[in-house]
Amino acid sequence: MKIAAATLASCTQALADPQWKFARAQVPRLEGWALRLRDEDGHEGLGYCHAIPAISTHGAGAEAGLAFLAPRLVGRPVDDVAAAMEEIDATLAYQPTVKAAIDMALHDLLARRLGVGVHVLLGGKLRDAVPLSRILPIKAPDEMAAIAARLAGEGYRQLKLKLSGDTDTDVQRVAAVRAAAGDAVALTLDPNQSYNAKQMMVAFGRMERYGIALIEQPVPAADFAGLALLTRTLPVAIEADESAQSVRDVFRLVTERAADVINLKVTNLGGIRRFLQAVRLCEAGEVACRMGAAFGPSLLQAMSLQCASVIRRLPHACELSEHLHLLDDPFTPLPVQDGQLRLPEGPGCGVTYRNLEPA
Repeated sequence: MKIAAATLASCTQALADPQWKFARAQVPRLEGWALRLRDEDGHEGLGYCHAIPAISTHGAGAEAGLAFLAPRLVGRPVDDVAAAMEEIDATLAYQPTVKAAIDMALHDLLARRLGVGVHVLLGGKLRDAVPLSRILPIKAPDEMAAIAARLAGEGYRQLKLKLSGDTDTDVQRVAAVRAAAGDAVALTLDPNQSYNAKQMMVAFGRMERYGIALIEQPVPAADFAGLALLTRTLPVAIEADESAQSVRDVFRLVTERAADVINLKVTNLGGIRRFLQAVRLCEAGEVACRMGAAFGPSLLQAMSLQCASVIRRLPHACELSEHLHLLDDPFTPLPVQDGQLRLPEGPGCGVTYRNLEPA
């Protein structure tokens, strides 16, 4: 059975909070793209291309990359996933988010044709549900505290604070959120590269009293030495995020033990196959991994959930509910219950287009 058609669909979404901000940019809306593959029997596979200019690529770049590569899939056998992705990797340099969309769609199509969840193609699930962490964007301390109180009330047991690199204000943010969320909620911090190593040491000395579970990418992505220094020095888990943009990066982080945890994203790594390579490196080196936030609709979160279900150890909550603060989601819902996301029933990733018009 072969792939009969490959089409693109715009997936532009506004954020419920147009002032949503992290240290590197403000994100008022998200211009992504969905890739739809259809086989000769009418089965459809879906993939999503993440497009935030400050993180991955912009909408026009994503569209151009997909338009260049997608026609190469037509006529290929549906089960030719590995060979297809090897050719895609050789055809276009970089553009991991574009390649990730193609890889997702190929896995989704094959899984739907076989009538199984995507996780079955990845070796089988190790869990039925994944605990979630929610993100608090950069705002005034009292505003972040109000958001924290609401999310804790909704059942989330881990919250992540975006920080700005202004130590005094960041300490106030942490203090306000801890007071609002209560002691039962784990707090993690994400400065998004806005500190250097010694500044982070000083800041942590003032934040430690509020009970911090993890600090994500406090230093610039290229500063492996600074990241490793914090990993060796601070009594808290240090996580690499922007420093882990490829499987090669993950190999270096693991072999140099430059981080305690590595934030893995299907979008950053170029697809599910590369994601699994990175997971195996972490597991072999006894470095924890976690699935962090990649903004996108329920399709992207469902695909990430399928991947998270096959990871052997997830000591920290994952960030797979970022579809909940995006508007105009064209895909079927992926509900969160009591701070957890459960694997949806049914074949493929578990979500489809709300309207089932042909691709």
